[in-house]
Amino acid sequence: MSTTLEIPALLLVGGMGTRLRSVLKSRPKPLAAVGTKSFLSLLVRQLRNQGIRRVVMCSGYLSEQIESEFGDGRDWDMEIQYSRETQPLGTGGAVKFAERLLNEAPEFLAMNGDSFVELDLGQLVQVHREEKSLVTMAVVPVDNAVRYGTVKIDSNRRVIGFTEKTGSDAPGLINAGVYVFGRSIFEHIPSGASSLERDIFPTILHLGVVAFEQPGMFIDIGTPEDYARAQAICDRLSAAASRARGDAARRND
Repeated sequence: MSTTLEIPALLLVGGMGTRLRSVLKSRPKPLAAVGTKSFLSLLVRQLRNQGIRRVVMCSGYLSEQIESEFGDGRDWDMEIQYSRETQPLGTGGAVKFAERLLNEAPEFLAMNGDSFVELDLGQLVQVHREEKSLVTMAVVPVDNAVRYGTVKIDSNRRVIGFTEKTGSDAPGLINAGVYVFGRSIFEHIPSGASSLERDIFPTILHLGVVAFEQPGMFIDIGTPEDYARAQAICDRLSAAASRARGDAARRND
């Protein structure tokens, strides 16, 4: 097992998952079964195997089900706390609301609870520290970016803009939903509901947002079609979640 990576992680698991309701009734989207385990358990296993020991789950919709499955984290050899939203806050609002639980940590990891990307978290943190960026964002190249907005970067890996969904089938770099934030990000997120992607990131590019490109597997389960694809590759997802820090980087060299 990997040595401890001394950085807390936020898991953004409060969304209502309305597009997945046709195949997932009365369950929060992160608890959707992939094989015999929940999708969220893949993310927790990835964090644990890469050395993360402290997690805050930013929960909302059906949060009691998530808390029942993961408890305080002792069964995972982790410490898990919950930042429970009483109303939907979006990704930005969820991060802001969890500020009180981060105990003055100078930096922290954040991950979307409905997507998985194969990457080395230690490298992501290292790049963040070397670049001294406010935000370091994992990005992945995809052949067809029709479902996603794309990320524009310069030759120095700096994010210089975002392109909204265009409906075209062109390839592009997309936001993989995994970030390292410097603590000063809280100065730029208002209280209340907001979106990291739409409201926060476009306004802070001049302060330093760095892209960390990863060639590994990426999937989100936001639609019934992609949820079905996750089922088809569940063994690959499980293997990727089980790799220790450094293994994913060597595999992708």
